[in-house]
Amino acid sequence: MSKVLVIGCGGVASVAIQKCCQVSDVFSELCIASRTKSKCDALAEKLAPITSTRITTAQVDADDVDQLIALIKSYGPDLVMNIALPYQDLTIMDACLACGVNYMDTANYEPEDTDDPAWRAVYEKRCREEGFSAYFDYSWQWAYKKKFEDAGLTALLGCGFDPGVTQAYCAYAAKHEFDAIDTIDILDCNGGDHGYAFATNFNPEINLREVSAPGSYWEDGHWVEIPAMSIKREYDFDQVGRKDMYLLHHEEIESLARNIPGVKRIRFFMTFGQSYLDHMRCLEDVGMLSTTPVQYNGQEIVPIQFLKALLPDPASLGPRTKGKTNIGCIFTGTRDGKPKTWYIYNVCDHQACYREVGSQAISYTTGVPAMCGALMMLTGQWNKPGVYTVEEFDPDPFLDALDKYGLPRSVNGAPALVD
Repeated sequence: MSKVLVIGCGGVASVAIQKCCQVSDVFSELCIASRTKSKCDALAEKLAPITSTRITTAQVDADDVDQLIALIKSYGPDLVMNIALPYQDLTIMDACLACGVNYMDTANYEPEDTDDPAWRAVYEKRCREEGFSAYFDYSWQWAYKKKFEDAGLTALLGCGFDPGVTQAYCAYAAKHEFDAIDTIDILDCNGGDHGYAFATNFNPEINLREVSAPGSYWEDGHWVEIPAMSIKREYDFDQVGRKDMYLLHHEEIESLARNIPGVKRIRFFMTFGQSYLDHMRCLEDVGMLSTTPVQYNGQEIVPIQFLKALLPDPASLGPRTKGKTNIGCIFTGTRDGKPKTWYIYNVCDHQACYREVGSQAISYTTGVPAMCGALMMLTGQWNKPGVYTVEEFDPDPFLDALDKYGLPRSVNGAPALVD
């Protein structure tokens, strides 16, 4: 029986909270906190008649460490689940350290102000020394490793699907399927259709930043950076069909390169339709994806944040999205001296997710792993002092939990990508 503080009440958090309430014998008490307490209250009211989990709510500004500390101290949780924006990872980690509480999140730190001189200095150093220029990476949170070790606390980073489940797939492959892994290709396919000419399936600001940034992959011990969307492949996805996909930078490559020994190449691909790409390129050409503030009618605005306000709220897409997602990993390597290719993935149905939790599959495939990761921590299966990513823990109980709570794995010997 555990008390858990959930920070965030958006689409992913709503899924994670509902799944926690399906496991009331572990998640006996939840406090849902966000800037907008009314959203927390509405979700708590919805869940009260159908769960034995005791739910309370609170208002908190997750950018304010003092507010976070006050809330954590007053509630006394065993774990803080950070399902807010990745901009707030560090403030919540600071508050957890101050209060002696374990921490987890679903996405690695990304600065909101990319013109901040301190952040810019670190960013430029990384570009020089490591060869990639993504706004988001693990380095800021990995810097907390000794603090969490000294405090005897666990911080679990990036426990969504990708990052998250894909890393567990890699750990499982290394543990059970291969003597040596040569290549890892992570494939993220969304075959859903929401009917809009242009919309994003999760936070538009983060999604568009991620897609418009230079791509990068790990090969032969170093980063290779490429222009955005310049490497394209086609793949026939189970239950979705043939789709175009493009190589992107993604944070789990960074940790997998450290933690899966001997891998020669790691890449991440995501599918996009032509309409999405046409809209995105047009918006980029006119400056709407910029993070640099501009003056308009005497006010300072950030173009990509203004665009976010114009686009449909991802949480509103659930009732109108049809189709399926397919996310997984293709591995090549050797087993017993022979070459081997192995593919593990999950297929998730948008409409089935909406019927269960009122959300489309993008939020579902992130929210369910968040609950399962918290379950691993609260039951003592994933606890060791320090800061860790998913592949650094035993994948078996985590994947078993995913099978049980809505994201079952599928396995086959599908061919590797043709280059």
